[in-house]
Amino acid sequence: MTPRLHYGTPAKIFHWLIVALLAVQYPIGWLMPDLHRGMQPGAPMIFHVSVGFTILLVIVLRLAWRLSHPVAPESSLPIRQRLSSELVHWMLYVMVLATTISGWLFASYRGWTLSFFYLFRLPMLASDNAAAGKAIDGLHQAAEWLLIVLIVLHVGAALVHIFIYRNRVMQRMLPG
Repeated sequence: MTPRLHYGTPAKIFHWLIVALLAVQYPIGWLMPDLHRGMQPGAPMIFHVSVGFTILLVIVLRLAWRLSHPVAPESSLPIRQRLSSELVHWMLYVMVLATTISGWLFASYRGWTLSFFYLFRLPMLASDNAAAGKAIDGLHQAAEWLLIVLIVLHVGAALVHIFIYRNRVMQRMLPG
């Protein structure tokens, strides 16, 4: 399969949908009240988990699309920029997957009954286990922060290409 030179419409939709979902997800996670042992999650947690599950589905679709519709690295970039771009993109995939799955595992270890926007029940990935829940919560929080660092690097690089290099690298992912 020959890589394309530009991202197609589905790749752009997946990309910007994940951006929008993460922009919603982070404030929900930071602003919702703490849940202590024995408490059942309320609407904020159901919404947080539902958005997280949606992010998980979209990132899996995005990854499948990327693997089946590869796009060639921008040929005008120096090799170090091409390699660092690929590295950051793959790390973004890994960290979005790690963050969403660790959050789902955390809820499972807490023994919570979760639903997807109150429409259907989400399966448990593990059984109630307080020690494992505490450990996975720490991993989930670390994954959240590492994902933010990667997002900042990604956005920073895009801004550098727009305002400093003044090249068309960013146009490859813009709508249109």
